[in-house]
Amino acid sequence: MPFRYRLQKVLEFRIRKKEEQLIVVQKAHMAVLVAEENIRKNEAEIQSTKDNMRHADPMMYETYDNYLVHLWEKAEQLEAIRAEAQRVLDDETAKLVKLEQGVKVLEKHKEKHREAYIEEEKKSELKTYSELGVTRFFRQSQERIEEEQEILKKLEQIDGGS
Repeated sequence: MPFRYRLQKVLEFRIRKKEEQLIVVQKAHMAVLVAEENIRKNEAEIQSTKDNMRHADPMMYETYDNYLVHLWEKAEQLEAIRAEAQRVLDDETAKLVKLEQGVKVLEKHKEKHREAYIEEEKKSELKTYSELGVTRFFRQSQERIEEEQEILKKLEQIDGGS
């Protein structure tokens, strides 16, 4: 009879949950990457504005200053968004680690039970072979005894006939 793990459905459920969580972690990671890309774009815009301000007409300095203030505020907002996305990523990663541990525990449990099953099968097989050996030995000894009795009868017939 092949090995059947009694908690196989639980193991499959945990594996499915782990895979679903992995997808959530990947999406959270993508959100962090998008937020970091937005921050880089904003920093490039700030640098570009500073460079343009150096070559601009002095009458435009106030407009450039206002725009730079707006970009710095936007940078703070983007950094807050990135920090929140990173926090979500960390939380989801922690959940994934817990789910992976749950799967590993069950896989270890399954392997342990499989090894115990194989060991039990070996013991059962050895017992069967041992019983067959005992039966064979008993049959052979019975045949030897019968052969000896037949030889004794023939000897008696030979001795009795002469």
